Amino acid sequence: MLIDFEPGDYVKNPANKNWGLGQVQSIIGNKVTVNFENFGKKVINIENVRLEKVQDE
Repeated sequence: MLIDFEPGDYVKNPANKNWGLGQVQSIIGNKVTVNFENFGKKVINIENVRLEKVQDE
């Protein structure tokens, strides 16, 4: 799977919108660590969860 974001980018999880905006902390293999404003830090396997990059607003 192609990862189209890097540490520092902002993402959202469309399946869990209540988590709020998240900032990518690290990417190791297919595991992405994201710090979400309403959910805290979460390690996500991007093979199972689709994250959407948030463009500058």
